[in-house]
Amino acid sequence: MLVLVLTFAILVAAALTARDTQADIPVTSPNSAEPVVLAEESATNGPERDTDLQLYDAIAERVAAGESYYEVAVEEQRARDFPVRPGLAVRLPTLVYVTALLGEWGMIVLAVALAIATIVAWHFRLRDEPGGPGRLRYLLLLLIIGAVSGFKPQYLALHEVWAGMLIALSIGLYRPDRWGWALLAGILALAVRELALPFILLMGWLALLRGNRGEAAAWLGVVLLFAGVLTAHLIAVSGVTSEADPASPGWMALRGIGGWTANIVLSSPLHLLPPYVAAPLVLLPLLGWAAWRSWFGVTGFLLCLGYGVLFMIAGRDNNFYWALIVMPVWFVGYAFVPRALASLWNSARGH
Repeated sequence: MLVLVLTFAILVAAALTARDTQADIPVTSPNSAEPVVLAEESATNGPERDTDLQLYDAIAERVAAGESYYEVAVEEQRARDFPVRPGLAVRLPTLVYVTALLGEWGMIVLAVALAIATIVAWHFRLRDEPGGPGRLRYLLLLLIIGAVSGFKPQYLALHEVWAGMLIALSIGLYRPDRWGWALLAGILALAVRELALPFILLMGWLALLRGNRGEAAAWLGVVLLFAGVLTAHLIAVSGVTSEADPASPGWMALRGIGGWTANIVLSSPLHLLPPYVAAPLVLLPLLGWAAWRSWFGVTGFLLCLGYGVLFMIAGRDNNFYWALIVMPVWFVGYAFVPRALASLWNSARGH
């Protein structure tokens, strides 16, 4: 009964703190209230292509032409009044290099291949997971719904989209006795976007709790290796910037539960619903994840809860697309919400 009351209270709090997400919120320059569209790009990209996507397109095109990534990235961000300090304001170069190599259609083919691989991995993994076989079609459908929220051609320039799908692939590939492929997918996610680091830390911590020291050491090794890569990235950015360059206003926004729910709503089909309805629906999957008594359930619950807390603490309103890093797995918890509510109700009645 206590859990039911607490769940109801949290859902009510989400509804009361819901933000007006039905108004279009563009991904804008952090130093400007309006989207920035460069005149020379409007003809090719169209007015519907927001500034972040134009930025990544332009950088990839110039890198494909043979220019240096860091010089190009800083120059393009300056042109759009985007900050370039601290170094984290400049994305890791991995996705740009892949885009420059494969081109637009190559990236679409790669996206389709990654999506298929993720669905297949989850299909075979869920067949062996407690509670999975009986709900397999619903779990896969919810996975697809979450994935297509961002994994579409016009958004393939966003780093969070690729990192999110690679995280989902890693979860699907994971086996307690065969975790090498899951580790590789996690490494690729981290190489694309540093926001995948909480997932790597979670996997290492869960491995340590299970007593698998070898696996835990492998995940920790990834963290240490990434620390070196990130340091090299920050040094490279500092080499082409100066104190005169614009600095980021900071990502510690402390937006609370309203910031958490707004990020998920704006990154998913829930934005079509009234905010006071959509916000509670954002949090319901966590109840389902918590009720799924399996490795999948524990991992999904801690992953969604961890990123939710991150969205409450860090990120401005125009960083809502960070939620794409966890969107592929978010709605999967819905499959177990009816069972969770029925179980809690029966327990509260003494059955």
